[in-house]
Amino acid sequence: MLSQRLTSREYTENLLDIALATARLSPADRGLCHELVCGVVRWQATLDRLIARKTDPARELRPALRNFLRLGLYQIFWLDRIPPHAAVHETVEQTKRAGYHSQAGLINAVLRSYLRETDEIKKILADMKVSQPALGWSHPEWLVDKWLARFGDEKTRRLLEWDNTPPKTFARVNTLKTTAGKLVERWREENVDYDFTTRDWTGENLAFELKAHPPLNSLGSLRDGWFYLQDPSTLLAPSLLGAQPGETVWDMCAAPGGKTTFIAQQMNNEGKIVASDLDPNRLRLVKDNCARLGVTSAEAVVPSAITPRPSTAFDRILIDAPCSNTGVMRRRVDLRWRIQAAEIERLRATQLGLLHEAAPRLKPGGILVYSTCSLEPEENSEVVKQFLAGHASFTLETERQLLPFADAVDGAYVARLKHST
Repeated sequence: MLSQRLTSREYTENLLDIALATARLSPADRGLCHELVCGVVRWQATLDRLIARKTDPARELRPALRNFLRLGLYQIFWLDRIPPHAAVHETVEQTKRAGYHSQAGLINAVLRSYLRETDEIKKILADMKVSQPALGWSHPEWLVDKWLARFGDEKTRRLLEWDNTPPKTFARVNTLKTTAGKLVERWREENVDYDFTTRDWTGENLAFELKAHPPLNSLGSLRDGWFYLQDPSTLLAPSLLGAQPGETVWDMCAAPGGKTTFIAQQMNNEGKIVASDLDPNRLRLVKDNCARLGVTSAEAVVPSAITPRPSTAFDRILIDAPCSNTGVMRRRVDLRWRIQAAEIERLRATQLGLLHEAAPRLKPGGILVYSTCSLEPEENSEVVKQFLAGHASFTLETERQLLPFADAVDGAYVARLKHST
């Protein structure tokens, strides 16, 4: 089904959104399904430790049976909205409906054993967060150790807690089509509950938190391009880029188009934006989003289509570089199980390569902004320092690291560089 239609690069939340789009579920059941899937993936390591306590290590569990146990245990220990006995009963019934009648007894025995030990296990889980934080908070041990060395115990705990909390939904008003006032009037008609949200880099009347709403794809205001779903952290890089009407801008890693369309908004669609991305499928998202939001100043192309030009080609260049994404782990719930320590060094080479590619295409006096959604210095300040060491004509004007536990937004790093000659 979905696995046949989509590549392994797809994240859990994307697969889930596609599945729910055609599912005939009530809003409550839709929300429960989302919570169960994302919760089980987030807490997978901790859940598997609980499973290992009650099953024979010599007999490997089938993946489907392990998932049923994960679902049942998650409902018992992490989800308050379903009575534990009901969760056990439904999990056992699901096991049978899936064709595992002979194994339903095992599922029942493990889950009911944990029902009898609920208070004891809750204490063990709480203690584990302190004594074994990687296991207690269900994160890769190498990454937790890295954060502990950098941030210390208290800030790391807050970061791990952040990653395991369902993300909020934020929106940016698209002033190419409407105003903040008209948008909120329409939201009231569409039963969208919202709050204005302000950061020092967003100003007022730009970003909103959507607190409750019907399915987003059902909103005419979204289909008509009146807003774009976007965490406030992603607005920092375009804000520091400071593109002006009439300028020529290169957005080097543009997909899916959130930053491209915001830059066009800042430029009031006056000037030219070259939006490039290596993945033609993701580049199609840029084109679709530009069309929906009424962006006429952007041209979406693969990098090879950008013909060699003199160094005076662009007034400003934005590099939102591929990275480990450690600042957005709570949004990409299975990212923690994909990323490897060695990946950071490989990505660092890619990031530095993008800076080298951009440098000769920037006008004298032009602005280059480098950004990631990583928390790791190896991908951020260290990359910028290495670039500057080999490019004397560039100077660092400002840099900023957004940290979830300090800024209450997704993690991000942004550096603004100026080409002096």
